[in-house]
Amino acid sequence: MSDHYSLAELLAQETQLQFEFFNNETAWQLGSRLKQLADVQNAPVAIEVYAYNQRLFSFAMSGTQPDNQHWVQRKRQTVLRFGHSTAYIGRYNQSKNRDFEQQTHIDAREYCAHGGSFPIRIKNSGVIGAITVSGLPSDEDHQMVINAIAAHCG
Repeated sequence: MSDHYSLAELLAQETQLQFEFFNNETAWQLGSRLKQLADVQNAPVAIEVYAYNQRLFSFAMSGTQPDNQHWVQRKRQTVLRFGHSTAYIGRYNQSKNRDFEQQTHIDAREYCAHGGSFPIRIKNSGVIGAITVSGLPSDEDHQMVINAIAAHCG
């Protein structure tokens, strides 16, 4: 993972990019926005919006592989377990000079710290899901998600 964002910048994104409310329509809007961004970039990504213990939006662009869905699941599980973006988890562990997936309490088949999944957080409430992209380099997956959420939240 490159040093595109600092830990402080990643935490600031999580503080700033929160929702007043989130429902199935919000999930559809965000997923559709991500699909449009992927179209413009001709990006072979898998997209998922997951909230309230269910997949509310899922789309696989042309050029993706079944493995992309596995990456989506691992990224989402990391956000749901640790409450931070996978970019933050990766950068945090990098700052501690350790490999996230090699820690004894982490099952690398279930979790990963590669950018591309971001918590869905409702203001004054907490994390209720994750928005995930997989298929590009880690920082690009993260940036695509950030761009979609920022556009949605204004």
